Amino acid sequence: MISLRFDPRGSFDSEYGLSPNDVLSLGPTFDALREEMVHTDRQQYESGDVPSAKLPLDSRFFGLPEETLAAYEKDRETSELGRIFKVANTIHDEIDAVAVLGIGGSYMGARAMMEACCDPYHNELTRGSRGSKPRMYFEGNNVDNDASAALLGRLAMGGYGETIAEKRHAIVVISKSGGTMETAVAFRQFVAAMEENLGSDAPSLLKRLVIPVTGASGKLNDLAGEIGCDEVFSVPEGVGGRFSVLSSVGIMPAALLGLDCIQLLEGAVAMNQHFQNAKFEDNLVMQYVAVNHLLAKKRSKSIRVMSVWTKALESFGLWHDQLLAESNGKEGLGVTPITTLNTRDLHSRHQQHQQGRNDKVFNNLIVESYRNDALPVGHSARNQDGLNDLANKTLPEIMGAAIQGTNDALHEDGRPTTDLFIPQLNTHTLGQLFQMMMIATVIEGRLLGVNPYGQPGVEQYKTNMNGYLGR
Repeated sequence: MISLRFDPRGSFDSEYGLSPNDVLSLGPTFDALREEMVHTDRQQYESGDVPSAKLPLDSRFFGLPEETLAAYEKDRETSELGRIFKVANTIHDEIDAVAVLGIGGSYMGARAMMEACCDPYHNELTRGSRGSKPRMYFEGNNVDNDASAALLGRLAMGGYGETIAEKRHAIVVISKSGGTMETAVAFRQFVAAMEENLGSDAPSLLKRLVIPVTGASGKLNDLAGEIGCDEVFSVPEGVGGRFSVLSSVGIMPAALLGLDCIQLLEGAVAMNQHFQNAKFEDNLVMQYVAVNHLLAKKRSKSIRVMSVWTKALESFGLWHDQLLAESNGKEGLGVTPITTLNTRDLHSRHQQHQQGRNDKVFNNLIVESYRNDALPVGHSARNQDGLNDLANKTLPEIMGAAIQGTNDALHEDGRPTTDLFIPQLNTHTLGQLFQMMMIATVIEGRLLGVNPYGQPGVEQYKTNMNGYLGR
């Protein structure tokens, strides 16, 4: 059962938004799209009889959570998930840090999970305070000389103690082909640095401390064989990079952090069941897509702002930006996704959002319950700041007032909003959220008439870059 809630009432207005009947009118269309995604896509993918207009059909992500859990239930030790848990539960005795090398969907989901579920200062905690779980860093997503040099230096410094484990780190390298320039270059550099740091122990340790997540063939798979890696995890066939967060791509880093990956997958399964079984008017995924799609179509809301109201979800918003932009930004179509973090960005972007070009819808992501006790403003003998009248108010109460006040201000200036409520941030709700947005992206792509899979525009820059490098 899902626990997320969607409230579209801030988008219902005769002057600047929609009517409930506008949304209800899409019911039959969405029922047909659901049938295509749940049944037709699967049949076509499994049979290999895919119409040319639907190539590539990377639709396997939809059933992957159920598939992964079933395989684990059948064989705990040799299943992909069982092997991940074995590595994650043993390697932390040998290392104190992990460098996750990947770009786009190969790292953004893992980073989103870390920021959503770990202590915000996880990497600064002592090894004991982290429960011996490693510090985690992300590279291979750029070719920034100084950023790469700084991380190489940080890893060489080791942890905060003097044990052997705190002097060592692991590399998780994620690339389906191994041919993406940014990740491939970083992998070469980081492995070379690791070999130098390990010295005479490199031949025996490298195969355990390098953890590839890749396709069944390709450059990275070949490199893993050359290194002799003990374990090589798979990017499943039929799962595109930006839809791979609930595969080994995201689960391997999450398991290393000690996150509850079973609950993550079960949250995604719950969202799948809801999407498949709930009526259109009660279906959270369908309602979310219908409202946003109609605002783009009827009200020219070509910019879709995901307003996250907790720092823990900022990287989730960036993951979603990539998912939606790369999936549906084709053939001159698709909205432009933007993530804002509030209340921070109310003091930077909001003036333009509220009174600039009226081409935006604001989808609020609101976490209802915090992990820590509510912090009061507090009374002070130094009341020059004039806050003693708020002494008994807490930060969650101030945040709630900010959310409501921002929505009211947007409505007064004719800007539509929606609210997506998350009862509490944990791996189960995060699994629901990841799966919801991936399903929603595919459904909207089909509404637009574009193939939500594949990224032909991205391939062009790679070709051009290689040309300038003389290749």
